[in-house]
Amino acid sequence: MSFFRRGPGRVTPAEAARWVADGTAVLLDVRESSEWHAGHAPDAIHLPLSRLAGGASLPDSAAGRQVVVICRSGNRSRQAARMVADRGSRTVDVVGGMTAWAAEGLPVRDRRGAAGTVA
Repeated sequence: MSFFRRGPGRVTPAEAARWVADGTAVLLDVRESSEWHAGHAPDAIHLPLSRLAGGASLPDSAAGRQVVVICRSGNRSRQAARMVADRGSRTVDVVGGMTAWAAEGLPVRDRRGAAGTVA
């Protein structure tokens, strides 16, 4: 018997973008506000890991849907995905985070909707 629990799955940025575009999933960005404002995926919803760890609920738009968690590099999103899964939601995280998202040419927008940067 193993004492190690298998964590939530992982997806590529392209898979995440497809799932969000077709309505299969909601993209949850867990970076802090300054990072979010600098640049995020256009259809993402924002809930910093610090708030999630503090017990904040998922946004209503995530209810009953697959949750795809993203951060800058994939480290915080992996932690957040475990938290979300522990609360009973279906979840995966994005390998490489927003850095990989931008590297694949997927859109990044700042808080005004203009081209953003990954911070």
